[in-house]
Amino acid sequence: MTSTPAETVPIDPPAKPARTLGPLRMIARETAKYPRQMAFALVALTITAAATLAIPAGFHLIIDKGFAKGGDTAEIARWFRYLLLIVAVLGLGTAVRFYFVSWLGERVVADIRYKVQSNLMRLSPAFFEENSPSEISSRMTSDTTLIEQVVGTTVSVALRNLIIGLGGIARLFILAPKLTGGLLLGISLVVLPLTFFGRRLRNVSRTSQDRVADIGTVVAEVLGGMRVVQAFNQEGRELERFGTAVEATFATARRRIFLRAIMTATAIVAIFGAIVLLVWEGALQVAQGSISGGTIFEMVVTSGIVAGSLGALTEVYGDLLRGAGAAGRLNELLNEKPAIAAPARPLALPSPARGKLAFEGVTFRYPTRLEVAALADFSLTVEPGETVAIVGPSGAGKSTLFQLAERFYDPQAGTIKLDGVPLTSVDPAEVRRRMALVPQEGQLFAASARDNLRYGNWEASDEAIWEAASAANADTFLRALPEGLDTYLGEGGARLSGGQRQRVAIARAVLREAPILLLDEATSALDAESERLVQDALDKLMQGRTTLVIAHRLATVRAADRIVVLDHGKMVESGTHDTLSRAGGLYARLAALQFDDKAFAAAGAK
Repeated sequence: MTSTPAETVPIDPPAKPARTLGPLRMIARETAKYPRQMAFALVALTITAAATLAIPAGFHLIIDKGFAKGGDTAEIARWFRYLLLIVAVLGLGTAVRFYFVSWLGERVVADIRYKVQSNLMRLSPAFFEENSPSEISSRMTSDTTLIEQVVGTTVSVALRNLIIGLGGIARLFILAPKLTGGLLLGISLVVLPLTFFGRRLRNVSRTSQDRVADIGTVVAEVLGGMRVVQAFNQEGRELERFGTAVEATFATARRRIFLRAIMTATAIVAIFGAIVLLVWEGALQVAQGSISGGTIFEMVVTSGIVAGSLGALTEVYGDLLRGAGAAGRLNELLNEKPAIAAPARPLALPSPARGKLAFEGVTFRYPTRLEVAALADFSLTVEPGETVAIVGPSGAGKSTLFQLAERFYDPQAGTIKLDGVPLTSVDPAEVRRRMALVPQEGQLFAASARDNLRYGNWEASDEAIWEAASAANADTFLRALPEGLDTYLGEGGARLSGGQRQRVAIARAVLREAPILLLDEATSALDAESERLVQDALDKLMQGRTTLVIAHRLATVRAADRIVVLDHGKMVESGTHDTLSRAGGLYARLAALQFDDKAFAAAGAK
């Protein structure tokens, strides 16, 4: 059975801009999951918008009805009490609106982050070969912050200003239709320049976000490799590289700010110029007695409110464009399909597990290196309980076997079977449950020692954890930790030495209790004494289990049932240590590079 992996599509390059507000549909879908909170926010927003427009109308009544009656203080007080009531409603409505829109913003961002992370967890390693984890991390932080701003602030401000603007214009038409018509004519002149600058701003906004992501990538890379940076005295060069990224971000931000400034200035000049003309004409009509002083006062204040609302909409538009860019970038992660997935009707693996693993005519090329075959027409059958060592020079394809066995990738040709069932017919999770991996470098997590140990079997008791730690020669240093198993190990297990981290990784594999062991140079980080003790523990652990061992130090695999020698993705030799040593092939040459005959024999005797 031949399996061709789905093509992994890399994330769009950073320079690609968002052209429309279409990506905001993703945010709308997530927000629509909370209709009650949306309803409360919309009602509060409508009430506050109405209250805002009611304030100039209240002053209109005070001027025309209060002062018009000869300055009757009781009448003036009456209308001011109504005005204070409007102000109280405005304050209460603003608080309710703020609470619910902020709640929506935080909730939607939390949901999007979870969905993105959930999808990322399903993607195969091929995706992360082609897309920087640091850049993805930036999307999960800076881009979601922009979305929180859009949902929790920008949309609310946009709707409020839209309602105020439309309501204010309607009120102005009621007060003075002719004057209002002139005002709208002036405002309409703003549309063309804003449309022109808006298109430019969309492109620059997306580029600005990408430049910020570049900074995050540089920071994560440098801080993660700080020991290497300082060991080679490259602080100055890395700071220069960071400075280049910062300046590029600033230059892009400056263009964005410049365009927004022009948009704002254009809108203000056009809108407030129209208002000045309206007030001028209104003042002439008051002088002629055509309208009252209260009317012109309300028109001036309402016109100012309308102008401010329309002007704010131009600012909001820029924020919506940035939010659309952020949503588009996150949507790419949400829509990414895993190259490795369970079939529609997965087959069940035989039970109980036997641990037979077979590679049949397997050819595989990594997605980022399609010109070179990591494995070429490779066949190997590992029988239940057999220990097979994989040796060969660097780049021969040894680690690729493990990657394919755990179905992190699918081969372009050939079949891999577990207990007689093709891996492509089985749920990948079921395949991995039957394997325990000890990588060349023990990868630990920023958690307690207990959580790192039971990562292979989360339900393991403390008793089982200590037994596994003892088997891996890790119990002594674990008991010496300040808080024992509850000790926080730091990011990447930074509080442990390299050898200690490796022994924790071995104990983690012990707890897995899987029928197949994958040991990728599992003792490479240990000192001589610890290596001997751990090797003894591994020898016991391997009994009754199918084991594949990748080894560079050949003395550690002399006792293997079989030794398979790889070179350029092909099996060039297979046999026991003695037969391969006598054959005079690649294995014998590799052994000669590591040991002279006496030293090699002495190492084997141990």
